[in-house]
Amino acid sequence: MADAQEMWCLVTGGRGFAARHLVDMLIRYDIYAVRIADIGPDIRLESHEERGILGQALSSGRAQYVSMDLRNKSQVYKACQGVEVVFHMAAPDSSINNHQLHYSVNVHGTKNIIDACSVLNVKRLIYTSSPSVVFDGIHGILDGVEAMPYPAKHNDSYSSTKAEGEALVIKANGMNGLLTCCIRPSSIFGPGDKLLVPTLVAAARAGKSKFMIGDGKNMYDFTYVENVAHAHVCAERALASGGTVSKRAAGEAYFITNMEPIKFWEFMALILSGLGYERPQIKIPAFVIMPIAHLVERIYQRLAPYGMKVPQLTPSRIRLLTCNTTFSSLKANDRLGYRPIVSLQEGVKRTVDSYADLRAELWHSKERPSKAAVCLGNGIVADILLWRDAKVTLGAMVVLFGFYVNFVVPGQTMITSISKVFIMATIFLFIHGRLPNSFMGYSIDKIPKSKFQFTDKSYHQTALSVASSWNYAANSLTSISSASDSRIFFKMVISLFMLGLIGSLSLQSFFSKVLPFAFVAFYLYEQKENKIDEFLEKGVPIKRLSNSFFPRLFNPFKPINKRPT
Repeated sequence: MADAQEMWCLVTGGRGFAARHLVDMLIRYDIYAVRIADIGPDIRLESHEERGILGQALSSGRAQYVSMDLRNKSQVYKACQGVEVVFHMAAPDSSINNHQLHYSVNVHGTKNIIDACSVLNVKRLIYTSSPSVVFDGIHGILDGVEAMPYPAKHNDSYSSTKAEGEALVIKANGMNGLLTCCIRPSSIFGPGDKLLVPTLVAAARAGKSKFMIGDGKNMYDFTYVENVAHAHVCAERALASGGTVSKRAAGEAYFITNMEPIKFWEFMALILSGLGYERPQIKIPAFVIMPIAHLVERIYQRLAPYGMKVPQLTPSRIRLLTCNTTFSSLKANDRLGYRPIVSLQEGVKRTVDSYADLRAELWHSKERPSKAAVCLGNGIVADILLWRDAKVTLGAMVVLFGFYVNFVVPGQTMITSISKVFIMATIFLFIHGRLPNSFMGYSIDKIPKSKFQFTDKSYHQTALSVASSWNYAANSLTSISSASDSRIFFKMVISLFMLGLIGSLSLQSFFSKVLPFAFVAFYLYEQKENKIDEFLEKGVPIKRLSNSFFPRLFNPFKPINKRPT
């Protein structure tokens, strides 16, 4: 299968995020010809890959692709035929909650790789493991070292099966001359990642990026993807060196980091602010959100058999976001000669630059408000009624329901209700002002005076809004008086009719009928705007009506131009 005059290496899961960077690095270093193995039937290159070093290597024969399922022993043997080194990076997505899948790939698949390496005289095997193999999902780890044992119970199936696979690889060291080691890269990030940055951007666009869970002080290790690829090369070179170097490097596991621990939420802020989004600022204590996470997890356990997806809000993830998770790479430095080749600051810059298509200003420039949003002013009212942020909408519903129960149902007058609301707000502001700057380890942000004042910008925007509304109303009246646009006439009549109808209702009827209708109607209209407009166009012959009736109505002395039959 391989050219006998060339030395080949195999990269399993070669189309994965970190594996692609390793493949490119191996091709650049030109030590081995590279065999890329993945589960897809063929390799599909992205445009930049076709023009880049990978496309050239595939064309020249310095790289080749093989379709391989780790669970299929014959395919594994075929892929390992004639190679000197195996970089075993393949694994299922860690977010998938499927123990059978993780076990079949991470354990049985790794057994197949080890067997093939032993039978086919492969000389070196480097296994990509994970720091999660020593994490129990509860207790934080600060500057963890490789001597830490596996926990009695892991956080999830991915971690437990990764630990089993890692143990198999370490045990296989020395089998028929095979040298092995395991790499544990911590929280990989960089260009090409389809999880971390896109997820952060999606949260930011939904208005959720302003929140952080915990006090924001927990430390984390993030590793730039090129450093992860470099660590694999360092491991392979150390195993290939022979003598004492190989003996010290083989049969061991190594934590790989950028060697620059950083606050978890500060790293998130660097990515978000780099792309133009709001930094996390509002702190939500873990003890506040943990009961909700436990409830969500219980619901998931009941509904998972019926297809419910794994929720983001679980106790284990809350702990992961709020505890320290840092590791020492001194052992990798000592035995593999590993040092990061890209700093954290430079890695963040390269990552942000690679996601130019997700920048906030580009999103805002492309975003066009719907007709429903324009009708609602495209502000906070639109955000609530159009369900742009489910938490905000549900919060508004709770507030309105509370107002309804406490002020509307008892039959109080509007003046009395408003007075009570202001009294409650005054009490809240007074208590908030009396609270200390920190409480139980959490800082309490005081409300600045600027929040109660209008800025020059606010004055300007308000003036523009009033002027725009006035001009729109004037133009609408002009169109009605000249009978040039029948749609505006119908809109005006319907709007005034609806306003009169709402005005005739009692406050209790407004809360019990109009508001629930608004929450449903505006949302449905935005979702089906085009279909509704198309239906109205077909259902109401406005153009024919305006061509025949309205000219006669507004100018009875002007003859109607009849079309020839």
